[in-house]
Amino acid sequence: MVEKLSITLPSEMVDAIKSRVEAGSHASTSEVIREAMRTWLRLEEEHEKRLEVLRARVKHSLEDSRPNLTGQQVRARLDALYAKHNG
Repeated sequence: MVEKLSITLPSEMVDAIKSRVEAGSHASTSEVIREAMRTWLRLEEEHEKRLEVLRARVKHSLEDSRPNLTGQQVRARLDALYAKHNG
């Protein structure tokens, strides 16, 4: 299904769209907008997938049963590891 829309754009965007058509990279202004929408939708989908991965990592981290460590404890462990391997 195709639906005709009327949109208002800043002159800079209109100029960019028209320049793509005039340069021959797109056959019409509608083609430029369709490509822009496809790109935007793909980027939104990729962004959502990245968020899902981050949410899963945070959830996994929150559910981790290992003991919580203070910054000082982490630093002490890292210093000990460093000394052991580079001592």
